[in-house]
Amino acid sequence: MAEIHPFRGVRYNQLLVKDLAGVICPPYDIITPQLQQELYHQSEYNFVRVESGRELPQDTVTDNKYTRSAATLERWLGQGVLVADEAPAIYLHDHYFNHKGKEYRRRGIIACVRLEEWDEMVVRPHEGTLVEHTNDRLSLLWVCQANTSPILALFEDQGQQVSSLLAAQEQSQPIVSSRDTCGERHNVWAITDPEVINQICHSLAHQPLYIADGHHRYESALTYQRERYASSSPVSGDEAFNFVMMELVDFYDPGLIILPPHRLVRGISRATLSELMTKLRSFFEIEELPLNIPDAWQQVDDLLM
Repeated sequence: MAEIHPFRGVRYNQLLVKDLAGVICPPYDIITPQLQQELYHQSEYNFVRVESGRELPQDTVTDNKYTRSAATLERWLGQGVLVADEAPAIYLHDHYFNHKGKEYRRRGIIACVRLEEWDEMVVRPHEGTLVEHTNDRLSLLWVCQANTSPILALFEDQGQQVSSLLAAQEQSQPIVSSRDTCGERHNVWAITDPEVINQICHSLAHQPLYIADGHHRYESALTYQRERYASSSPVSGDEAFNFVMMELVDFYDPGLIILPPHRLVRGISRATLSELMTKLRSFFEIEELPLNIPDAWQQVDDLLM
């Protein structure tokens, strides 16, 4: 099943970049044009320049947002703004955030996961992908040859084996402790002890992983792997392009909050709608709420919590 490995993470040199809150950016798919502009102005080293750079009217095949991302990444590595850790590690990440007035902590481990085709059912999706978004991440992957943000995947921590291993690690000082632009806190530890790493990998080796966020990044990594195999000879199977960076979170982690999408059905007749509701009631409990009250959506949220 899932094959997990440590890796040498690349992170900001805190001797040069003092304020990590000014350089952190969210994944590409939630960066609006307005947020992109704000992140650009926060710091000359904000990672948005790599993760989701600006498009310019004069862009060409050889000078565009992807080539500029790669050039920025190479420049920051050369200047020591970004540095690679000396030893391979699995990274423990605690993310503190507020939801409806309550603080939560979501705990995850960031590691390399061997790429598996979808039909192997080792890494399992819950939604389809769009070619446009996959091609976008594939273009970035080809020029940077790096995973710029981790895919979020879920696993079942049977017997709390992984949880107990991670609890012992937080007794040491984190290598990163910062807030992001939303004020949410992040602590990161590097787990380098080979015995602990082996125990974590063994605990996850006999179960599948379920992608919660990052289907397009995973699809682009698979495509990149196929293209590299086609252009590389010979290959050992241990090349970096056979793996992808993931943050793995336990299904039962108290900080794992899955908010619902609200499905809207339009353009159907009242008769069909009535029949639909009858059929739905055979599978679901249905509660109808009036739309003409100010807190209708709040009531929906309350029902789902």
